[in-house]
Amino acid sequence: MKKLLNIGLSVLLFGGLLVSCNDDDYHTIESIDKIKIDSVKIVNDTMAVFAIQSIKTYSTYPSHCDGFYGYDYIYNTNLERTVTSYKYITNGPCTQGSYVGANQINFSPQRKGTYTFKFWNGGNNWITKTIVVE
Repeated sequence: MKKLLNIGLSVLLFGGLLVSCNDDDYHTIESIDKIKIDSVKIVNDTMAVFAIQSIKTYSTYPSHCDGFYGYDYIYNTNLERTVTSYKYITNGPCTQGSYVGANQINFSPQRKGTYTFKFWNGGNNWITKTIVVE
């Protein structure tokens, strides 16, 4: 049994080395930039305090060299949030053509009230959504 375990571990390690040595799958991130949020989907506009709800955002990326990097999620007041999405840009060869990417924020309010979310939509434009927490 011990010999079988050693063989299995050796195969796993050797296979992992083969996969990790393939440089074609990795590209260097050249820069990070804002990307506008095109639309937002909130399933329930009313929820309970301490519950968890996923808020989905959708953005259009100009090429397959771009992808989701993260959110800037700012608490402006106790009940107001601003959300800006960021993309990474890589240096690798990529398929041209835009594509829509979906990402999400898990919202878990700690107090009751009407929460206002402002999602950056480019320039001075914002998509505003509200969620009532009871």
